[in-house]
Amino acid sequence: MASKDPSDVVTAREELERGRAAYAESAWTDANEWLSRADRADSLHADDLELLATSFYMLGRENDYIDCLTRAYRSHLESRAPLRAARCAFWVGLTLMLRGEQGGAGGWLARAQRLVDGEGRACVEQGYLLIALIFEHEASGDYATAIAVAADAAAIGERFGDSDLFALAAQSQGTLLVMHGRAAEGLALLDEAMVAVTAGELSPIVSGLVYCAVILGCQAAQEPRRAREWTAALAQWCERQPDMLAFTGRCLTHRAEIMCRHGAWSEALEEARRAGERCRETQNMRAGGEAAYLEGEVQRLRGALGAAEEAYREASRCGWEPQPGLALLRLGQGDGDSAAVAIRRALGETDEPPLRARLLPACVEIMLAAGEVEEASAACLELERIATDHEESMLGAMAAHARGAVELARGEPGTALAALRRAAGSWQELEAPYESARARALVALACRALGDEDAAAFELEAARGVFAGLGAAPDLARVESLMPTAPSDDRHGLTPRELEVLRLVAAGKSNREIAAELVVSEHTVARHLQNIYAKLRVSSRTAASAFAFAHDLV
Repeated sequence: MASKDPSDVVTAREELERGRAAYAESAWTDANEWLSRADRADSLHADDLELLATSFYMLGRENDYIDCLTRAYRSHLESRAPLRAARCAFWVGLTLMLRGEQGGAGGWLARAQRLVDGEGRACVEQGYLLIALIFEHEASGDYATAIAVAADAAAIGERFGDSDLFALAAQSQGTLLVMHGRAAEGLALLDEAMVAVTAGELSPIVSGLVYCAVILGCQAAQEPRRAREWTAALAQWCERQPDMLAFTGRCLTHRAEIMCRHGAWSEALEEARRAGERCRETQNMRAGGEAAYLEGEVQRLRGALGAAEEAYREASRCGWEPQPGLALLRLGQGDGDSAAVAIRRALGETDEPPLRARLLPACVEIMLAAGEVEEASAACLELERIATDHEESMLGAMAAHARGAVELARGEPGTALAALRRAAGSWQELEAPYESARARALVALACRALGDEDAAAFELEAARGVFAGLGAAPDLARVESLMPTAPSDDRHGLTPRELEVLRLVAAGKSNREIAAELVVSEHTVARHLQNIYAKLRVSSRTAASAFAFAHDLV
């Protein structure tokens, strides 16, 4: 065997040191280039192969990451370091599991388990293998066991002083608690996991995983302030690593959602598109689906219904459920039946409180438009139960808004007004202008039903200003239709179509029957009825019918 040229050995050593230095600075492109050169010149040992593998991951080259980590696993075995090999096998298995490649994942995790069992002693790697077990219990629906296993893994991380393991386990336990109605406990654990991240105590890949998972947990708990705080921290972390691709798509998606909530719709749309492009680069299809869904939400709120539908279709192609946005799109298109079927189906697929909380406000809106007040009321009650002890959070605002809408439909404007005032105030505190304006538009209807036309006019003007500024075309048109107009001598401000609807209501027709007779959707009939109630200052079908007979409108 020919001996190596001494100059080649020196060059490889210099390249290796440059690669290690670049790695320490999170300069992933340089780290990858120098470590790869060193590897080609003189195959890297296991520890440095792990560094090279991490640089591949951070550059979005996941297949190369797995290949390199596989080499590190073999190198550790050759060096008689079975627990280090088990750690590599765990990460290969977990990565494959998160990609949905269950066969390969199971094989690698079994390898890791065999190596750990062969040691016959307590070790931190036992805790890492519990992380994979958490996913398995969660997938089987055994959430109580998943939570307990996560707690055990966190305890092992603490015992061995392994910050990576503790943060992964605490984040998993916290997210599971949030998803199953124990938000206060869960959020405390998520915050604790984030302390380790922001203090720089975690390895690069674990830092990114925990950042993204914690933000998702905060969003599931409807805690926008926490989500915004951690998203800002994630953005700074990403900015310090300009050539990193991993995690950046998810970061852009989180930022787009926050922008949308705060009314920066044009910026949110652009950020969502950038997120989608970045997710496609890193083959993170699910995150790309979420970005497409957000794009659809902005387009729907703007009234660009065709563009919204295409974005929702793209979200579905990527594996992201495009609800409740698609159901609300169908409602906006006048297809109330399809909207009701879609939202009922989506609710029927989950029993997790945070996921149901995302769907229930849309259910209330859709069912009220269809005249299904009792079904809307049931959805409102469930939302209120989920929001218990969270009156000051976004959940509380959502529940108050739903309650106000239901009470208004029931002909109880006084009760509705109290709830809607709470909702509008909460949305304003949360810096959510669109939701606040929607609540104020309903406040106007409640004030009008109570005879206070001045208050109604002020609320409508305020809502109109916000909708105009945002470019919320459908809501703007709806509010403008409710603005005070000079009534004609014989129609009391009603349009010809509203007169037709009123006459059919007075004849005892249901919304469905009116829709069939006028060849319009039930949603359109319900919207006409809302306008009729507002203009005639009544709050029910019975009162509207009585007004029609008293003023010779039938």
